[in-house]
Amino acid sequence: MPSTRTGRAVRAVAALATAVAAACATAQPMATPDGPPRFVRASYIDVAAIGRISKFRSGVGHDYSDGAEACRSMKHYFAPRPGVDAAGIAVFAPVDGTVAELREEWAGTQVAIAAAEQPAFTVILFHVRLDPPLAVGDRVRAGQRLGTHIGDQTLSDVAVREATAGGTRLVSYVEALTDEGFAPLAARGLASRADAVIPAAERDRRPLRCDGERFLDPPGADDWAVLTD
Repeated sequence: MPSTRTGRAVRAVAALATAVAAACATAQPMATPDGPPRFVRASYIDVAAIGRISKFRSGVGHDYSDGAEACRSMKHYFAPRPGVDAAGIAVFAPVDGTVAELREEWAGTQVAIAAAEQPAFTVILFHVRLDPPLAVGDRVRAGQRLGTHIGDQTLSDVAVREATAGGTRLVSYVEALTDEGFAPLAARGLASRADAVIPAAERDRRPLRCDGERFLDPPGADDWAVLTD
């Protein structure tokens, strides 16, 4: 017969194995080398008004990077088509979720939405003119109109933040789009999500130069994914 101590050890190991199995069964998918889970179901902006999108890790705007990478823009800018009134471009909630943070920026409001489907991820919309106003804790639905872009003094941009055990990481909004969410971009000639991303290894081979958050070199044509009519 096993000793009492041995029996307790066996039960403890069994309980631990059960707990680990349960955790694995319920764990949310995390970003992998192949990209983040596709959970963004709605375009955050009226794609019909957009002419081009900056690529993830581009040299557009300013340095916006996480603790694992540096001196690159790890978000996307959406530039309007010529002749479009930027202040009239509608902005929408890209996911079902909760307003986690609101920040007044020099132009408009920064809106952070914690995704209900993927709790480790937060989608951040920049330079929004909210209409009607929102409050932290409000729930929003994917596709819900939040207001408009602030205007032509700056471009609209979007970032996706992931909370991991090793710290905060930034992933591509375009890569996180579901097929439904990506469809408006595909209809405008973006053949694949990868066409809006500069891989980390490629960016490392062709590094940008930064002075603080400021890029020292102007962006080039390869920093943009141009949409078709």
